[in-house]
Amino acid sequence: MDIDAILREMTLEEKAGLCSGADMWSLKGVPRLGVPSVSVSDGPYGLRKQTGGKDNLGLFESLPTICFPAACGAAASFDRGLIREMGAALGEIFTANDVSVILGPAMNIKRSPLCGRNFEYFSEDPFLTGELATEYTIGAQEKGAGVSAKHFALNNQEKRRFSTSANVDERTMREIYLAAFETLVKRAQPQTIMSSYNAVNGVTLSENKYLLTDILREEWGFEGYVMSDWGAALLSDRVKTLSAGLDLEMPGGNVSAEHDAQIVSAVRTGELSEEVLDTAVRRILGIIRKAAEYTETHGKTEKSLDEYHRQAALAARETAVLLKNRGVLPLKPGKKTAFIGEFAKTPRCIGGGSSHVHPYRLVSAWDAAKGENVTFAQGFSLSDPSEDGQLLREAVEAAKAADVAVLFLGLPDREESEGFDRRHLRLSDAQNRLAFEIAKVQPNVAVVLHNGAPVEMPWIDEVNAVLEVYLGGEGVGEATADLLFGRANPCGKLPETFPVRLEDNPSFLNFPGDGDRCVYGEGIYVGYRYYDKKKIAPLFPFGHGLSYTQFAYSDLSVSRTQITRDEGLTVSVKIQNVGQAAGKEIVQLYVSDRTGAVARPEKELKGFEKVALAAGEAKTVTFSLCPRSFAYYDVAEKDWAVPAGEFEILIGKSSREIELSAKITVRGTARRFTVTRDTAFGKVWENPVTQAALAKLIGFQPGAGLFGMSEEIMLLLADTPLASLKMFTPVTDSQLTELIAALNTALES
Repeated sequence: MDIDAILREMTLEEKAGLCSGADMWSLKGVPRLGVPSVSVSDGPYGLRKQTGGKDNLGLFESLPTICFPAACGAAASFDRGLIREMGAALGEIFTANDVSVILGPAMNIKRSPLCGRNFEYFSEDPFLTGELATEYTIGAQEKGAGVSAKHFALNNQEKRRFSTSANVDERTMREIYLAAFETLVKRAQPQTIMSSYNAVNGVTLSENKYLLTDILREEWGFEGYVMSDWGAALLSDRVKTLSAGLDLEMPGGNVSAEHDAQIVSAVRTGELSEEVLDTAVRRILGIIRKAAEYTETHGKTEKSLDEYHRQAALAARETAVLLKNRGVLPLKPGKKTAFIGEFAKTPRCIGGGSSHVHPYRLVSAWDAAKGENVTFAQGFSLSDPSEDGQLLREAVEAAKAADVAVLFLGLPDREESEGFDRRHLRLSDAQNRLAFEIAKVQPNVAVVLHNGAPVEMPWIDEVNAVLEVYLGGEGVGEATADLLFGRANPCGKLPETFPVRLEDNPSFLNFPGDGDRCVYGEGIYVGYRYYDKKKIAPLFPFGHGLSYTQFAYSDLSVSRTQITRDEGLTVSVKIQNVGQAAGKEIVQLYVSDRTGAVARPEKELKGFEKVALAAGEAKTVTFSLCPRSFAYYDVAEKDWAVPAGEFEILIGKSSREIELSAKITVRGTARRFTVTRDTAFGKVWENPVTQAALAKLIGFQPGAGLFGMSEEIMLLLADTPLASLKMFTPVTDSQLTELIAALNTALES
C-alpha cells in the first residue's frame, strides 16, 4: 500500500470520511483505491465480537471466546512474561477473527478503590502499570493485532465521566497519571491511543492539544493514530479536535457524518489546513497497512480454544494472592471440606461493561474439585443482597459437619462495572453475616474472594485464611481448586493497597468531586505513597502476598555507591526458598529519596522480578536502575530532575516488608536551568556552577555565606526570588541584571 500515492488520489470527502468510523466497530475504507475497511473491538482480555445487536457497553451478547484474567488479577502476577504471552494469545485471536485493533490495554491509575472500572486497570502504581502494559502491547502487536492503549488521560472515575474535569497539578500528572503511558509509547509504540471522555484542567481530551500533540507526539514521539472513546467527540467541534490531534472519531453514525462535513467545509474555507487533515489520514492509513502486511506475511495462527483455555487457567493461578494463612491452606487430603457461597458454583470471572465477554468454557471451583471430599451450601443469593435465613442455617450446618469451611465471597456485577462507581467497599450484609456465623461454629475457615477491587473485611480476625482470586478469567475456578488443594502454590501480590476502611484512602475527600470538577488534592500521594507518608496501617499493603513456602533475602549489592545525575546502576540480591515446597517469589525494589530537596513519597517502586525456586534453591536477582529511577518532575524546568544527595535502595517482599537496604549518593554535578529574577536564591546557591560563578562575580567564599550573612539568614533567603536580594544586599538593579546574565552564561558553558 503506497500511502503517498493513495493520498494524492483521495478526494477531500474521502479524506474527511476516513477520520470517522463506518459503524460501531469498523473504520471506513476507500475501495476504489484498495484501502480496506478494518475492524476494532473490545478487549482488553477477550474478543467481544458482536454479530447481532451492537453496543459499546456490553449490553448485547458476543460470540464465545477465551476470557483471560482481568487487569486487576493480571497485574497481581507481577509477571512480565505471563502478560506478554497473554497479549500474544489475544493478538492471535483478534487477527484470526479479522479484527485489526484491540481496544486495550486499559491502564489508568487506581486513584480510588471506588472507581467502577478499577477491575479493568492494572495498578495504583505507574511503574508497574507501565511495565505490564508494555509487555501486553509487545505480545499483541508481534502477533498482528494493534492495541489502543486507554484511556488517555486521567480517566479515574465513572461518575460524570463524559463531563468531569480532572483538575491536577503538572507534577502529579507527570509522575502518577502520565508516566505509564510515557513508558508504553517510548518502549512499545502502541499502534493507537484512545482519548478519554473527561477534561483535564478544564480542556476536554478531544480538544486537548497539550496532551494529544505537545506531550504525546512531540515530546514522547508517538507515531500511531489517536481515536476517541466511543462518543467522546460527539459534543466537540470536530475541526478543533482534529487540530488538537484527535485523528479518528468513533463510532460512525449520523453525527460523525456531520463532523466529516465540518472538516470538508473548514478546509475549503481555509479554517483548517489540508495538511493537518492529510497528517491524520496518513496515520490511519499507516496502521491499516500494518494489519494488511501482517496478514499477507504471516497468515492466521490461531490455536484451538482448548489450548487457549489451558493457558487462561494457568494464568489465573499466577494472579491469585494469598492474603492471610494461619495453616489451614493448603487443604489436607481426605479432610471433609464445605464449599459455601454461590461463587463456588458460579464464579465471577470478568467485569461488567465494554470488557465483558462470553467465556468459551467457564469452570467453577466446585466442578474442578470433583474427586475431593467436598460438600456445598449456597449460603447467600447473588441476585438478592438481603439475608436469607434458610440459606444461612443450611450453610452453618454444612460448616459444622465439615473439617474445613471455604467461603466463596465477593462482588456481583451490579456492584462494579463500567458506567458507575461503587458507593462503598463493603460486601453485602448477608455475606459478612455468613462469615461471622460460620466462624462461630467452625475453627478452620478460609475465604476465597471474587472481586475486581478492594473490599472491607470486618471478619478478617475470625478466619484463618483469605485467598484473593480477583476476576481471574474463565480458568479462575480451576486455578482456585488447584491453589486450595495445594496442586499449585499461590504466587501473586497485590498491585494495590487494601485499606481498612474507605476513609483511609487518599482521595476520600476529593472523590468523585463537586459537580463537573474533581480536584486531585492528594497530589503525588496515591496508593501506598499516601499510606506510607501518613503512617496509616492498611488492611493489606501494596505488594503483599504469601506463599505455601518461605523465602530468605541476603547478599544485597550495588554496582556503585556514588553516581552522577546522568548515571544508573545495577542492584543484585540473593533469594532462597527456605521452605519445603516449590514456589515463586516477587522481589520488589523501591527507591527512597533522602536528599530532602523536594517533597517526595517515602519510597517508590522502581523494579520487580518474579523468580521460581525449588525447595532449598537460591538465585540471584539483578535489577537495572536508570537516572529516571531517581527523578522527580521539575515543573519550573519542565523536565525530570535528579537531586544531589543520599538515596536508599530498598528490597522488600512488599511495600511494608522491607528486608534489605543500601545507600548510594548522587554527586552534585551541575544541572542546566535558566536563571531569572524569579529564580529562588537557594536554587542558585546549591548549584555548584552558579555558586562558583557567584564567588567569582561577587567575591564570597563558597560555604562562608554571602556578604558576611549568617547561616540562619542564608536559610531564610533560600526561597526568596533573586530580585529580592536588593532588599538585603548592596546589589543594584543593573548589577542584578548583569549577574543573572553571567549565571546563565556559566550554566551554558
